[in-house]
Amino acid sequence: MTRLNMSVLIELALDLARGLTNEDRFDRLLSTIRKAINCDAVALLSYHDRLLKPLAIQGLAKEALGRRFQIEDHPRLRDICAAQEPVRFTDDADYPDPYDGLLLAEAGDLPVHACMGLPLYADRDLIGIVTLDSLTPGAFDQIPQRTLEIIAAMSAATLKTAMRLEQLEHHALHAREVLQELNLEALTRDGGELIGKSVPMQQLKNDIDLVAGFDYTVLIEGETGVGKELVARTVHQSSTRANNPLVYINCASLPEQLAESELFGHVKGAFTSAERDRAGKFQLADGGTLFLDEIGELPLPVQSKLLRALQSGEIQPLGVDEVHQVDVRVIAATNRDLKHEVEAGQFRADLYHRLSVYPIRVPSLRERQSDILLLTGYFLELTAHRLGVRQLKLAAESEQLLLHYSWPGNVRELEHVVSRAALRARSEQWGRDIIKVEAKHCDLDLRAEIAAAATEVVKPASQFISLREATDDFQRQLISEQLRQYGGNWAAVARSLGLDRANLTRLAKRLGVHVEKRVIAKRE
Repeated sequence: MTRLNMSVLIELALDLARGLTNEDRFDRLLSTIRKAINCDAVALLSYHDRLLKPLAIQGLAKEALGRRFQIEDHPRLRDICAAQEPVRFTDDADYPDPYDGLLLAEAGDLPVHACMGLPLYADRDLIGIVTLDSLTPGAFDQIPQRTLEIIAAMSAATLKTAMRLEQLEHHALHAREVLQELNLEALTRDGGELIGKSVPMQQLKNDIDLVAGFDYTVLIEGETGVGKELVARTVHQSSTRANNPLVYINCASLPEQLAESELFGHVKGAFTSAERDRAGKFQLADGGTLFLDEIGELPLPVQSKLLRALQSGEIQPLGVDEVHQVDVRVIAATNRDLKHEVEAGQFRADLYHRLSVYPIRVPSLRERQSDILLLTGYFLELTAHRLGVRQLKLAAESEQLLLHYSWPGNVRELEHVVSRAALRARSEQWGRDIIKVEAKHCDLDLRAEIAAAATEVVKPASQFISLREATDDFQRQLISEQLRQYGGNWAAVARSLGLDRANLTRLAKRLGVHVEKRVIAKRE
């Protein structure tokens, strides 16, 4: 190709004005670029503070969307971001390619190939890049520089339009810019992004967008490990209180005798060990947000005082006669069924209704299977950075294993599995540029038992049995046997299986496992 086809240019321009979602707009952009430039892979990445985030890909493995590239770790990406015009790498460039092992058209290491990058600028600020790869050496050599500049300009306009629309939709451009500058280090360290494109995750993000801008009390519900704290941080960061403190307290770790002091503070001499004045979490969070994690564990005597603080904004530190007024938004989280706790007399009904003004349920990983590979790609890139490895790649059998595992520990368990598997793979493949994470490295619980169960489950010869069915059958049998062994004691069974009791009861309910209790009259 020597010149940019006018119809391609018109198509790019029209897409800017169409009522598309950002995902559709980006995908059309890449399709249009591929019409103009023949390539095996193309990707659009946004740029912020030395970090590149893939927004759309074609010709690359799906897991690439979950990756986040620190440009210091990738010389090619670094050079593209530092340039003011399109960059063409020589075929014999010894720079490692960030997509090694991820091209759909080539298994394993990339051979000698053509690589090119287009920096995207808006108002002289770098907002993203477009990368193009071709397995044909020299494929990009004859493309006029002006053609590339036009494509880069139109791509930048597409990305800028999408960014502006997103900013207008959330009505928080300034707050988000300030938030990103203040909290980027913490967000990167702790995993500050809700990753996922599944329907349950879109619903979760919609709920957050809906409630974040208002000062409603929010109750976040979900199993252990689903990311309730991350949801709380996201609500706070998207609120009008984003520039004020987000104070965290784990109610499960509070001894009853100290819970009131931790929440509301005390003065010197209020009790035996009170050697100095101390502000409570409500005072520290004044003007901001207080996140009460594991609220279901809060002692009953303290619940009434928490209710007063929620109703009137008044707190009374221990040892003080007068009350203090505070302006605090409360976000609470629990993995318990608080309705059941209320019925059992373990939680105040009035406090429950006050907390659940706007409940948000965080879906389990089992409910968002299509997000597993995105999350895996995200964790692989983080782990590669920590281990000093250039590239971590997931083997095909590992993908299937991760997709069919039940994930009782949810996203937290997935992160730990990926980290351990990467460490094992690195020790076996020391010195390689691309380290492949295989199924044997994942070492997931119950793998051998599930495989055995799949061969033992009796089914008609003509009936197909999926791995999920085999998994359910095995788990159903194992839980039933444990219940019989421990006389129907759910807590004992949970301990023996290494599960949280609430997660065990939910799993048993889904599998149709329950305990029947009978009353037998004894004859005299």
